[in-house]
Amino acid sequence: MTGEMTILSNARIVTADAVIEGSVVAADGIIQAVKPGPSLHAGAIDLEGDYLLPGLVELHTDNLENHFSPRPGVRWPGLAAVIGHDAQVAAAGITTVLDAIAVGESAKPGNRLEYLHAMVDAIGEARRKDVLRAEHRLHLRCEISHAETLPLFQSLLEREHVDMISIMDHTPGQRQFATVEKYRDYYMKKYGFSAEQFSAFYERQMEAHHRYSAPNRSAIVALAKARGLAIASHDDATAAHVEEAIADGMAIAEFPTTIAAAELSHASGMQVLMGAPNVIRGGSHSGNVSALDLAERGLLDILSSDYVPGSLLQSAFRLAEEKQITLPQSVAKVSRNPAAAVGLTDRGEIAPGKRADLVRVRDVEGLAVVRTVWREGQRVI
Repeated sequence: MTGEMTILSNARIVTADAVIEGSVVAADGIIQAVKPGPSLHAGAIDLEGDYLLPGLVELHTDNLENHFSPRPGVRWPGLAAVIGHDAQVAAAGITTVLDAIAVGESAKPGNRLEYLHAMVDAIGEARRKDVLRAEHRLHLRCEISHAETLPLFQSLLEREHVDMISIMDHTPGQRQFATVEKYRDYYMKKYGFSAEQFSAFYERQMEAHHRYSAPNRSAIVALAKARGLAIASHDDATAAHVEEAIADGMAIAEFPTTIAAAELSHASGMQVLMGAPNVIRGGSHSGNVSALDLAERGLLDILSSDYVPGSLLQSAFRLAEEKQITLPQSVAKVSRNPAAAVGLTDRGEIAPGKRADLVRVRDVEGLAVVRTVWREGQRVI
């Protein structure tokens, strides 16, 4: 996707290390120049003092699932679901999105396996038909306790370009569910289990963990490393979890659930990724560590919109307002840092030579509002 020359003038440009009042020149999808002061070119677009940010980069969103199944029992047509998801993502200022596709079920009953190939096929169809506003790439969320995860993962690697994988284990005593009590509370509420039903469910889950988790983890990590994919560890809670991730050469720590796990992950060189909804709400909805607390400690590297696309932009502005970091530093957590973590070094920053993925943002009484979005120099919103 390329376009003619675009000149954006009279903007507060958020660069890697400063906010400058100036103009940006883009041509053939690439930023050509960043200049102080307004442009005198007759065709320049006046941004009226609004902020100009790099296009946001999203590494882990479950939002596509919501469009495939907008209500329990409702299955939406695949292409329409992807287009609806894409419009919502792009309107949030996200120009690059890694759609997080679940490979394997974390529990039964569930419908993620039913949607797996349909979602991947629909993303591919939307790309071929050139109907997407944002650039969509794949993040495979591998539930290692599931019997079918490894063959499904292998089949997707053979037919699709994948940028990132994450290793997940949502069985009792693991990561997010470090205690049986927490696991019981979550799944009894989610599925309405009786005590007897939960007991049988618990036993099945523990059997699956002991049978599949270790061999699946080993095989999937080896395949991902052989292909040079970015690998994330998910919901680490303890030093042992982090040490396992370090031994496996993982680059990203997704949603660590404790300060201790975040500290060790960060110290090891892993990029710590937390949910933007956690920032907006002021804490985790599941009782885990607060992203704001990690930001205060200098342990937060990347933000993900997770289940609310609009939270990504809002969280960057909130961090800058509340955490005594600059706006360029907070914007990096939703643009340059996630892009670099998966090897997309051609974007995520407003600088000459980078992709002209740009977002015009207006501050409306403290709320960051997306006004216009350009992807590779072409307006998409």
